[in-house]
Amino acid sequence: MELGLSGARVLVTGASRGIGRAIAEAFAAEGANLAICARNEGPLGEVARELGRRVRVLAKPVDVKSGPALEAFVERAAQEFSGLDVVVSNVSGGSARDETQWERAVATDLYPFVRLVRAARPHLEASNSASIVLISTTSAVDTSPPSGAGAYGAVKAALNHHASALARELAPGIRVNTVSPGPVEFPGGGWARRREQEPALYAAVRERIPFGRMADPAEVARAVVFLASPAAGYIVGANLTVDGGFLSRVDG
Repeated sequence: MELGLSGARVLVTGASRGIGRAIAEAFAAEGANLAICARNEGPLGEVARELGRRVRVLAKPVDVKSGPALEAFVERAAQEFSGLDVVVSNVSGGSARDETQWERAVATDLYPFVRLVRAARPHLEASNSASIVLISTTSAVDTSPPSGAGAYGAVKAALNHHASALARELAPGIRVNTVSPGPVEFPGGGWARRREQEPALYAAVRERIPFGRMADPAEVARAVVFLASPAAGYIVGANLTVDGGFLSRVDG
């Protein structure tokens, strides 16, 4: 299938590792030009050097908790590429529970998405194939482990609601969709750590997945790239679950 992304102008936050890096790689494989950011300059530079062999890449270390820094990055990307076609929001404060979890989740997950959309909207409105994709989680719709009564799932659920409302407000000019991964495992990621530090939890969660394993970041990335592409041009307000059957709910 031709996704129609060759030469597209794509911005991805949180692109230095895991799902975000896989998303950037998948867009580059389709020939899209990339503006990528993350907090850590070293890993981000590694991604930029690798992808820069194939497509144009603008990479900048950005702490998305800083509104001015995030907005400046959006403007720099739009200037560099003479506009934007796709914006992917892939940032999270993580699921660790401590006394700061609620403040961290709001500051790192919620506000940056609101600011990102606000900053990117004028540039996306000038595109003929504008798309926003929010990376959420199955924990937003499931309270059983590993979710529970913490900030992570609750704030992601709020983001799902906001993205769904935006989809209707911004259509037809800008499509907004959400991708909700189930447990994803990669070296250095949260589930890789849990496998070593909390083997009982790791085994219990993996046992619930009919596929018998956790997702690879590339499997999530391919879903994101499809939803963002002109090939999915009539899909608006969807929340695409990529979880190997982890959730047992009935949709519809």
